[in-house]
Formats: sequence, structure tokens, C-alpha cells
Amino acid sequence: MNRNKKVVGENRNIISIQMDANFFYERALRSLDRFHYDKALKYFQRAVDYEPSNPINYCNIAGVLSEIGKYGESNHILQKVIDEIDPNMTECHFYMANNFANMEFFEDAERELIQYLQEDEEGQYLEEAEEMIEFLELELERPTSITKVKARAGVYEHIRARELLEKGQYADAIQLLQTITKENPDFLAARNNLALAYYYVGFKVEGKQAIEEVLEEDPGNLHALCNLALFYHYEGETNALNALLQALKNIDPFYQEHTFKMATTMGILKEHRIALRHFSRLIKEGEAKKDPCVCHFAAVASCNIAKYDEAKKYWDLYKVMDEHSSIPQYFSILLKMIKTDPLKVSLSYSYYATVEEQMTIWEQQSRERGVAIEPQFMKAFFYWALQYGDYAAKLKSIQVMEPYADEHVVTAMKQFLLLPAEDDYLKQITMFVLRSMGINEAFQVMLSGQKVNVEAERIPAMPPLELRYSDLVWEEVAQLAITKTAKHYNVIQQHDMITLWINFLSKSSRTAPKLNKIEAWAAAIEYLTAKMYNRPVTYHDVALRYGTSISTVSKRVKQIDEICEVKSKMKSITSSWFVT
Repeated sequence: MNRNKKVVGENRNIISIQMDANFFYERALRSLDRFHYDKALKYFQRAVDYEPSNPINYCNIAGVLSEIGKYGESNHILQKVIDEIDPNMTECHFYMANNFANMEFFEDAERELIQYLQEDEEGQYLEEAEEMIEFLELELERPTSITKVKARAGVYEHIRARELLEKGQYADAIQLLQTITKENPDFLAARNNLALAYYYVGFKVEGKQAIEEVLEEDPGNLHALCNLALFYHYEGETNALNALLQALKNIDPFYQEHTFKMATTMGILKEHRIALRHFSRLIKEGEAKKDPCVCHFAAVASCNIAKYDEAKKYWDLYKVMDEHSSIPQYFSILLKMIKTDPLKVSLSYSYYATVEEQMTIWEQQSRERGVAIEPQFMKAFFYWALQYGDYAAKLKSIQVMEPYADEHVVTAMKQFLLLPAEDDYLKQITMFVLRSMGINEAFQVMLSGQKVNVEAERIPAMPPLELRYSDLVWEEVAQLAITKTAKHYNVIQQHDMITLWINFLSKSSRTAPKLNKIEAWAAAIEYLTAKMYNRPVTYHDVALRYGTSISTVSKRVKQIDEICEVKSKMKSITSSWFVT
């Protein structure tokens, strides 16, 4: 009995250990600190035994398994959490995406990442998820198909909607913006862009109503005020515009986004000095000073008020920011022309990634206005293309120069003919264009490394412009024939082949033959050229080489011969066109 009392007395100094989930959780963390992953797994498993309904315990086990490279087992546990323990534990999708990425199952990683972004409200791993998106896009060599990021409450969708607006996909943008504004009524930026989208598709009443609703909630909303000014401008409400414009002129926005909106609005309203002031501020301050687009707009504003030196400074700065862009090269050439021959219209505040896209827009705008495109645009494109453009740009620039020909253009074309590195076909087209300009002197040309003289009066003019540009397939025929005959025909014979093709198109422009099955047309002009030079050739030979049928080639040969009377004139068509 005394012994028992003694034991009891001794037990009073012993602290009992409470074996619960928290105890084993703490032990697991200590093991992790010492990189004892096997012990950590055992302790986390004991924590699960005590609290089998706690999803955190399972995620901890999955985390350790991931650390030791057992990604598949980790995902099995994470999937169990989602399916059986707690479906609202959305971060499990992010963990699974990491595991799949480590296993190089990139499409599975993308699926789980999208699931996480669309379901998670907290955004705990949002920055990490964005980094993973960039990684997956590189691995998959395509953009990820993310449509919604729940944690951003419509911000991600709004970015997507703005991209749709910029691409002119207004119906899709409206549908997306309507969803955003319905789910997030306080998202005023989305409502502003919805107003613009309505206006772009002609829903002017709805657009103006959307702006007025924004201003009812926030009378000083700068985006809405700028949009309203643009509405007044396009609707011709001069008095209302002047009153609003006077108020806007006195505002110097604090935020960069507001400053950019104000600058572009003033540019559209042709308040170029104010626009330049705001663009200049953006370049001097903050992240915008690294954006070549802002430099371009500042240069445009400078150009529109004849501050040409300042415009050059901004386009030069653009070139430093993005040395691979062709935009500053083109506008630098245009600027030199504008100094001596000013434009009749203001340069528009539009920005496109390539010169070709910019030219396409200008051509479209000119057609919509029912006027010819400004000659300076076309000449600058011509000089830019010859110096910096690719094959397609050079071809187009040469073809369209006939209406804009002057002594400088003619000189540039003649110099182009002597460049050894340039394509022979482009030089042939250049000679045709010079001929159509009325240049009847002999040309010196470098063809296949040889300098030859070409009697210009023997080169037929190009087909009429309406034929050339309503059906550009004729170029594909010519290029295909040049490619197929490169190893079998000399430069002179290829020149005569293209001349025959141009003759046919010129003389048949009234009937405008359909140029379908380009292989057959190319085979036909090679066949007739071969006959001109008494080369042994059959319909079977050319049909086989171009991958078409004998009967189709025969029909095309007959069509060309009926127009050009090749067979009856074979004796007169010789290589005397070239005099070395």
C-alpha cells in the first residue's frame, strides 16, 4: 500500500503526452525540417488516423510524396480529397497541376490549372499559376485555353474582352462583357468597354445609355467622360462636345491608365498638342516609358503639329525599345517625305505590329472614304520594302507603284535591278512595271549573277490593275512555273515564259479567265515555252511534273495559244530580247 502511494506521488511530477493529430503534425514538421521524409510521412499518416475527415492532413501527405518524386501517388491522394473529403479544396487542383508538370504531362497539368483558376476564390497561388501558364504555353507551343479566373472577379475576362475589341470581334466581346457586368455590377471599366462595343456594332442608344449609367454612379469617371466625348464627336453633337472638351483639357490624370485614355481621346479629337503633352508624360514616367506603342503615338502627335524633329526623336526611341520592329523604319522614311510634301490628312492614332498590317488598314480606310490613298504612304512603303521588306512585301510594293511613279521611284527601281542578291523574278516584275510606266530605254539587269541589257520596248506591259488585284492567283502560277523550271531552263527562257503568261493575262483581261488549278496553267506555259525553244517535251512530261492531268494541260495550252498565237509566231520569239 505504501508502495502504491509512493508511485502515485511520483506520478504527480510526470507530464502526460496527449496523442492527437496536432501532436503528430508537429512531429512531422520537425522531421521535414531535418529532411526525414520517411518519418514525416508516418507522422502525417498518424494525423490522418486521428482526423480522417481533415483534408489538410491528406494534402500534407501528398506534399511529402511530391517532394520525394512520387507524383502519381501524390495526385491519387489529392484526387481523393476532391472526390471524397472536401470538394471545395480547390488548391488541390493547383498541386496536381504541379505534379503533372513534373511528370511532363503538360496537357493534364493545363487541365488542372484551368480548373484551379476557374474555381478558386482566394487566389492564394495566383502568381504561381500565372508563371505556370507561361511555362505550359512554351511547352505546348500554343496559348492555354483559360477563359475565367474566379479570384480576379472578372479582371481576367475583361482583359480577354479588350483583346476581342482590339481584334474587331465585337459580338464576342459584347457577350463576354455582358457576363462580366452581370456578375460584377461594380466593375465600371467593363461597363465602359461594353459601351464602346455597343457603339462599334451600331447600337448607339445602348452604348450611350451604358455610359450614362456609369456616370450616374461615378460622375467623375474619366474613362466614361472620354467615351462620351467620342460619342459626341462621332454623332456630330458639337455644342455638347465643346463643353465637355473644355473640361477635359484642364485635367492632368494621375494614373497612367487614365493618362493614356486621355491622350488617345485627345488624339482622336484632333487635339494633338494636348495628346502630345500626355504621351510625353507617359514616356517620362513609370512603366509606359518602356512601351514602344506610346512612343509611336507621341511621334504621330508630334508629326500632326509639324514638330518633325520631335517625331524623329520618338521613333528613334521606339527603335531602341524594339530593334526587331519594322514600324519605326517605315515611319522614319515616311517622315522624311512628309517634311517636304506634307500629308493632306492627319496621321491616325492606330498601332499595328507590322507595316503590312498598317498599309492594309490605310487602304481599307481610303476605300471607305472613297478617296485614293495618300501617295506618301505608298512611296514610303515602296522604299521601306526594297530596303527592309521580305519577298512578299517587295513584290507588292513594286506592283502598286505605277500610279505613283516619279523620277525617284524610277531611279530606285533601276538600282534594284542591279542588286545581285535580289530575286530574279522580282526583277522581271520590276521591268514589267517600268515598261508600263512608259520607260522605253534598255535596262541593265543582274540576272543569275550575270549583267545583261534588256530592251524595254520588247517587254509587254503588266496586266491591268483590276485584273492583277482581283485575282492574285496569277502570281502563284508564275512563281510555281519559275520554281519548277529553275534547274532545267536558263534565265532568258524563264523570262520568256513569264512574258508569255503576262501577255496572255493582258490580252484576255476582258474575258478574265478563271485561274483555278494553278498547276495546269503553270504546266501549260512551260509546255509552250519549251516549244518556242524546240525543246523535246510532251503533255505527259509537264502533267507529271506539276501533278495534274494531261487533258487539263491540253485545254490550258489551247486557251493560251488562242489568245497569244504562240505556235504561229514561234519563229519570231527568240532570245534577241537580251543583248549582252
